[in-house]
Amino acid sequence: MAQLNKVLLIGNLTRDPEVRYTPKGSAVADLGLATNRTWRTETGEEKEEVCYVNVVVWGKQAEAAGKYLKKGRPVFVEGRLQFESWEKNGEKRTTLKVHCERLQFLGSSGGRGGESEESVEAPVASSSGKPSSEPDLENDDIPF
Repeated sequence: MAQLNKVLLIGNLTRDPEVRYTPKGSAVADLGLATNRTWRTETGEEKEEVCYVNVVVWGKQAEAAGKYLKKGRPVFVEGRLQFESWEKNGEKRTTLKVHCERLQFLGSSGGRGGESEESVEAPVASSSGKPSSEPDLENDDIPF
């Protein structure tokens, strides 16, 4: 049986992107994303819940996120879920993250005064979840 692990999210950044680099020089950005859901109860009362999601972005997308995104900016994230576990001080810890395959900037970029949508595609990922190659992009090829 075929399996599918695909996540599509639209939300606002909860903090500025945190970009770091691996020992081999690959950029990695951690994003905090908040998505809202609003509904009405049987009595007609409007309710809202917020879901906070951690997103990991690699390569050129990570660099672009660090350069152009700020807290509060709306984004579209397409990716896959990845469960991670580790031990710290003898205590087992776990988290569920979204590993971004496509990041699209939504809304106003702040300095341009107008609505825009910008997108940067992720390189193809290997089975380890790490990018196997980065696209050869010149600065003129990036859409922003």
